[in-house]
Amino acid sequence: MLMNPNYIIDEDNKKIAVQLSINVYHKITQTLENYALYNLMQENADDEFLSLQDAKNYYKSLKEI
Repeated sequence: MLMNPNYIIDEDNKKIAVQLSINVYHKITQTLENYALYNLMQENADDEFLSLQDAKNYYKSLKEI
């Protein structure tokens, strides 16, 4: 992923912020969300698991709400 950041600098020429394209920003936030979800799933790995059919039924019930 090519970021091509633009730096915002203050009057002393110190970098104070970074500007990224919206596509790069979305990729970064999606990656962070996926990483957080993965870690949450690993923490709860010993919890009760649903069968595939139970999981599908549960997911279907969420879509109906």
